[in-house]
Amino acid sequence: MKKLNIRSFVLIGVFSAVSYLLMLLNFPLPPFPNFLLVDFSDVPALLAAILYGPLAGVFVELLKNVLNYFITGSPTGIPVGHIANFMAGVTFILPTYYVYRKTKSKKGMLFGLAAGTAVMALVMSVLNYYVFLPAYTLFLGAPAMSAPETKALVVSAILPFNAVKGAMIAAVFMLLFARLSQWLQKQTAVNRV
Repeated sequence: MKKLNIRSFVLIGVFSAVSYLLMLLNFPLPPFPNFLLVDFSDVPALLAAILYGPLAGVFVELLKNVLNYFITGSPTGIPVGHIANFMAGVTFILPTYYVYRKTKSKKGMLFGLAAGTAVMALVMSVLNYYVFLPAYTLFLGAPAMSAPETKALVVSAILPFNAVKGAMIAAVFMLLFARLSQWLQKQTAVNRV
């Protein structure tokens, strides 16, 4: 991780606060179940990762979910959805960061965002099948879904939802990245000194 000074910690805190606020502006996508919500809170986390390293991005993801859990709570009492959101964010920003770091270009960022979207969609499908959906049924006291029902939900809703969500976040991030790329290069050069 890059050496961080007080200014860096303050900016990571600001990114976390903005990420938390963006998390509150979530919305469902009509073809998918209502419990699958899109928000753009991964954008500040990805900016933090680009500026200060991957651990800064992970920290922003962690802090936004901890804040959201303590302020809004969870329907299960256990932060299952928050852990899922954290894992989705981390599996999106880390591949994006590492692919982009190799080229440091707009094309590299596009490839990174595509890789982040693919990794997030695949990993979250596996985690939902084995961890999150069973945890929800357990903590909500709902009847357990059979393996074929769970597989059908993952294949028909969760996998495509995460692919669409990743594409939407990537589109928003590329709009920002196109405007901020020169500033980001200057900031990363300053942070290396």
